[in-house]
Amino acid sequence: MFDSVRGIWGRFLDAARGRPRADGEERSAGAPRKSGGKRAPNLFEAAAAYVSACAEDDQERIEEAAGWVSPEALSFGVNELACRAVIALARERDESPRTVARALLGLPSA
Repeated sequence: MFDSVRGIWGRFLDAARGRPRADGEERSAGAPRKSGGKRAPNLFEAAAAYVSACAEDDQERIEEAAGWVSPEALSFGVNELACRAVIALARERDESPRTVARALLGLPSA
């Protein structure tokens, strides 16, 4: 059982880091390469580009970043970015992450 979990986790990390898969396929067919033959953006780069484009309401950049990785990977990256942002703000404000998250969403404190 642990071997299968380890294998799935390994494939996930390889995809997140942009490493080639065992079958030779590097990413989904829609994932573009950066100019000059450099590596394609990983899921965290895609999440950062996607979220910043959403904050700036730039539909063209939103669509571009969304095409870099699979929707599932993008969702994971956006979630990770949100968690890290809330933790950083909570430390900066000396408040709990729950309080900060509720404040960011305009919810009353619990």
